Parts: sequence; C-alpha cells; structure tokens
Amino acid sequence: MKVQNVDSCGSEQRERVQTRTAGSGFRNGLRTSKMADPYQNNVYQHGGGDNTYSTFGEGGGRDGYGYGGDYPAQDEDAASDATEGHDEEDEMYEGEYQGIPHPEEVKAAQRAARTAQTEKARAAGAGEDAQELADQYEAIMEDCGHGRFQWTLFVVTGLALMADGVECFVVGFVLPSAEKDMCLSNANKGMLGLIVYLGMMVGAFVWGGLADTLGRRKCLIIALAINCIFGFLSSFAQGYGFFLFFRLFSGIGIGGSVPIVYSYFSEFLSMEKRGEHLCWLCMFWMMGGLYASFTAWGIIPHYGWGFSMGTEFQFHSWRVFVLVCALPAIAALIGLTFMPESPRFLLENAKHDEAWMILKQVHDTNWRAKGEPERVFTVSQIKTPKQQDEFIEIQSSTGTAFQRWMVRSLTLSKQVIKNIISLGSPELRLSSLFMAIIWFTMAFSYYGLSVWFPDMIKYLQYEEYEAKVKLFHHEKVEHFTFNFSLENQIHREGEYINDKFTNIEMKSVKFEDSLFEDCYFEDIKSTETFFENCTIRTTVFYNTDLSEDRFIDCRLENTSFLQPKKGCHLDYQSENDVLIYLVSFLGSLAVLPGNIISALFMDKIGRVKMIGGSMLISAGCTFFLFLSFSQAAIIAWQCLFCGVSVAAWNGIEVITVELYPSSKRTTAFGMLNALCKLAAILGSSIFASFVGITKVVPILLSFAALVGGGLLALRLPDTREKLLL
Repeated sequence: MKVQNVDSCGSEQRERVQTRTAGSGFRNGLRTSKMADPYQNNVYQHGGGDNTYSTFGEGGGRDGYGYGGDYPAQDEDAASDATEGHDEEDEMYEGEYQGIPHPEEVKAAQRAARTAQTEKARAAGAGEDAQELADQYEAIMEDCGHGRFQWTLFVVTGLALMADGVECFVVGFVLPSAEKDMCLSNANKGMLGLIVYLGMMVGAFVWGGLADTLGRRKCLIIALAINCIFGFLSSFAQGYGFFLFFRLFSGIGIGGSVPIVYSYFSEFLSMEKRGEHLCWLCMFWMMGGLYASFTAWGIIPHYGWGFSMGTEFQFHSWRVFVLVCALPAIAALIGLTFMPESPRFLLENAKHDEAWMILKQVHDTNWRAKGEPERVFTVSQIKTPKQQDEFIEIQSSTGTAFQRWMVRSLTLSKQVIKNIISLGSPELRLSSLFMAIIWFTMAFSYYGLSVWFPDMIKYLQYEEYEAKVKLFHHEKVEHFTFNFSLENQIHREGEYINDKFTNIEMKSVKFEDSLFEDCYFEDIKSTETFFENCTIRTTVFYNTDLSEDRFIDCRLENTSFLQPKKGCHLDYQSENDVLIYLVSFLGSLAVLPGNIISALFMDKIGRVKMIGGSMLISAGCTFFLFLSFSQAAIIAWQCLFCGVSVAAWNGIEVITVELYPSSKRTTAFGMLNALCKLAAILGSSIFASFVGITKVVPILLSFAALVGGGLLALRLPDTREKLLL
C-alpha cells in the first residue's frame, strides 16, 4: 500500500507509517497459516448471496474468515478523493516518540503469540482442532469489541447470581419466626438449614451437566423458573413438610445459576477482558447478601405485615420476605428472554447459522452504541469441530412421541455421563483433582465459619441473658393471680396453692421440684418454658400452648388440658434481633474491597497467586478468632475474614472457567460447585456443634483447610493468556 500526502518528515517517518499500516492490515488478516484441513466440510460461509459450504480458506483472507474477500483489489496508487489529506494512517501516534507501543501493535503481537501457541499445539499433535477453533473465536470476539451487549448481559447474569446469594440467606433469616409459626424442634430447624444446600448441590450437578448439552441460556431459564415457582409456593406452605419440600426444589433450581452464569458470560468475553469482568460479576453475589439482609430487617420484624384466615392459614411478615426474595430471580428470568444463546456453545454443536447471527448481533450492538454503525461484521466463514450423529438425528425425528422422548432422553443422559467421565481423562485428571480439593477446602472453611460467627454471637447473647436469670427458692404462693409476664426465671421447690395464671406470657421460665395444687392456667403463651420434676394436682390448663412435652419427669394427678393452642404464639417482634441482620449485612458489605482489588489485579498478578495468597492470608486471619471475647470482636473478625477470602473465591471461579474446554465447562463447574455445597453442609454442621464448647477445633480445622488448599492452588497452571478451548 502506498501512503499519500506524506510531507517532508523524511524516509524514517515514512517507514514508521508503512509499518503501522501493515500492522493495521494484519488486524484483518490471519493469525494462523493455511493448514491441512480437518474442517474441509465443516466451514460455513456467509455472504455473496448464497450460503454454501466451502473449503477452509477459499475466497477469503488468510485466516479463513473471508475478511474483505469479496472486494476487488485496488491499484497500488489508488486513493479516495474524499479522504485526500485525511488518511488516518498518516496521523502520528502521540506515544510514538515516547517509546510507547501503538495499541494495534500490541494486539498484533498478542495475535502473533497466539499463532505461535497454535503452531506449537499442532506440532505436539494435541488438541489441534480445539486450539484452531479457540483461536478463531478469540479473533471474532476481539472484532466484536466490548460494549453495550456485554454490559447488558452482565446485568442479566448478575441478577441470576444475586438470586443465588439471596437463597443462601433466606432460611437463616426466617428461622426465628418460622420456628414459632410451625413449632419447629431443634432437629427440624437443623434440617431446614441444610436442605437448601442439599438442593443447591443436586441442582449444580444436574444443570451443570445439562447446560453443556442443551445450552446455557435454556438451562438457566428453566433453573430460574423452578426456583421462582417453588420459592413462591414455599411462602404459602403452612406445614413443615411442605415448606421443606418446596425449599428443597427451590434450591435445586437456583443451584444451576453459578455454574451456568460464569460459563455463559465468559463466552462473550475476549481474553483481555475475561478475568476482570468475571470478578466484577462476582459482586452480584455480595449484592444478594446485602439485599437479603436489608429486606429482612425491613420486613420480618413488622409482624403486622400479613393476614390470617382463621387458625389454619397464617401469612405473617416472614412469608412476605420469602416472596420478596424471589424478585432477583424473576428479574433475571425476564432479562434472559431477550438474551441469545452462547455462540460458542452453538459452534460446538455445529449450529453455524445461529452462531453467526448472534456474533453479528453482538458486533453491531457494540459498534452502534459506540457511534460507529458503519462498521461491518466481516466474518464470512466459521469452523466447527464436530457434527451431530445423523442416526440420532433420524431417530429423534421419527417414531411415536414416547419413542422420540426416550431416544432424546437416553442420548442426553449418555452425553452427560460421557462428559462427567471425561473429566478424569489424562489431560484433565490432575487439574480436576487439584480444583476439587481447592473448592472443598475453601467452602468447608468459608461456610463453616459463616455459620460459626452468628452462632457464637447468639451464644454470647445467651450467656449474657443467662447471667441475668432470677432465681426463686422455696417460695409459697396461695390464692394469688399471676396476670403479669414471667421471663428468665427459675423457681425451685416452690408451692403454688389455688393460684391463677391468666393471660400472660412466659419466656425462659423453669419450675423445678415444685408443687401445683388446685391451680388454673388460662390463655398462656410461652417459649422455652418447662416444668421439671414437679407434682401437679387437680389443675386445669385452658387455651394454653403448654403441651405435655413441657412436663419433664412430672406427676400429673387429675390434671386436664382443655382447648390447647395450635402453633407457637409468642410475640415475633421481640424474637427478631436486629443484630442478626446487621451482622449479615456487614459481612456481605465487607467483601466489597476484596472484590474491587481482585478485579483490578486479577490479570496483573494472575489467578494462581490471587487464590493462593488470599487463602493463606485468610488462614492467618483465623487465629484472630481466639480473641473473639465479645460480639463486636466477632463481627470485626468476620468482616476481615470475608473481605480477604473473597479474592480467593473470585480467582477460583475464573480459573475454573478457563481450565476446561467449552464442551465440558459447565459440567466441570457444576461438579465442583456441587462438591462446594457438600463441603458447606459438612462445615456448617461440624463448626456449629462446637459452639459453646471450644473455639480451638473450628479455628484449627479452618486454618488447616485453608493452608492446604492455598499451597495446592500455587501449583495450578496460570491461565491468564489461555484461550477458551
């Protein structure tokens, strides 16, 4: 190419201009050489009026995309009169005299490095097809740019991730109220807390496997729809069994969001944007915690925000909160209806037309928003690594409806199982083992301590409450009417003769070795109230919630229980401590600095150092828990731990996306996320069992897990410069 209107700057400047012109031309050319073609019949060509299959490289640029392949060659000395004297290539790059490389030259160097990487993979004879497709797809995404389309998808997928964060907090916030509404035992409360993680574990495994076969967008829509439906039904469930069942399936639905969201969003990002923007996406999980904490504090304590239909149907404020928690999932579900399928998934499944149209949509949306609508999507050929089995296609289109369903279901199951087994293949075996250990150790420590922190605060509150207990010995009360509330009292060896207890509340009251004779209890509301080793004669309990299980080793002589209350009817507002919501809110907010730092430095210091460093520093932070002698200290250490550990979470999620090929990405992510939820169940159960007994075991367990996982993370391969295979 001959550059016109070059002034008297001399031959040296002319050479620089020509060098930049060549670099610009290289941007529209090929980064890989023409090769012996394994895709000869797998290249789809757009343009020219007829859509036909053609051999790779025909009628196009050196890269096989056909950049400008339909334009006639111009004369060497030809120039446009309209641009006379205004050729952009004639303008000097302002950083040239400062020794700063031109951005186009940097990109050209990156492409050349990737070309060398492709040639190296070809020479090694390993993954040549996948490497070629990855290199081609990366060039297309760079040509599409990063703009309005990615930011729109960022918000939509972020809302789905936010719904996952909300789900982790829902049951914990409603338990203090739900246990009174449903009269839950400690065993029932424990099962309700674990059932959500069990559902999310199943959901991650199922939806992760299906998304690699059915599509990212389709599976994410179905998963969110299941979460919304069963979350809505759970708010109206009156019995414990139904509520448990609905929350289980709500968890199964939302369990698919994490493995699908990261894979789906990453496949619309170029390599230079991937690490940073996946970290920004992680902030939506934090926003889910903030949303749940804030709405719980604003809704649940307002017991009057509800209605009832007799004594059989109660809709209290905590049920309103459950409904509000479904809003992020509903918003994500609506947004996904306007988003396309991942073009990378479509290319992996030989759907050339759809992939090309979506990539063109991304390109046009971004450049139109940047004020350059005239830029043309110049890709005319896209390769594909495989074709679907024609026999399966024929079987899936013939026969009865049941036969077609059976063929599709069996084929789908075989594909999912095949993907799961392939994670143990020689090239993925070691990476999968390392990632499984890192996911497990991180989740075991994080979720275990996430339960331990609030439980320790409750234990300190309980100790403080117990220290204020009022003790009554050998009291004798006759012909007296108790019409005032009793709270935090212990009555030992007392005698109550012909007394009345009417219209009162009894909270944390215990009667030990006492005698009740000719007494009358009416309209009693109680919690944590027990009669132990007492003698009760000719006494009537009318319209009370004092059931027979409240009488431990007692002798009941001529005693009647008439019209007992149903449910637990203590004042909910006094049972909802604002400190619970504040602790969760601060714990979620504390990860903001860690999210920002990890996003800004993920590509600078690398995923491996980010994960290893964060986990090792978090391990050091656990020793501060020995100093947790007060509620304020526990809150401070919780914020410190959450703020430091979030960088490890972000790095783990980014490197999981990058380690696995597109055909197995969500399957691997789903398997690892399911393992994460299993670790969460084990960690929360084990750590909670030591609350009030010792701090040493939880601290040492979390320290050992974080150190082991952090050291192992340093042995992972760095994927900063790795293309998505």
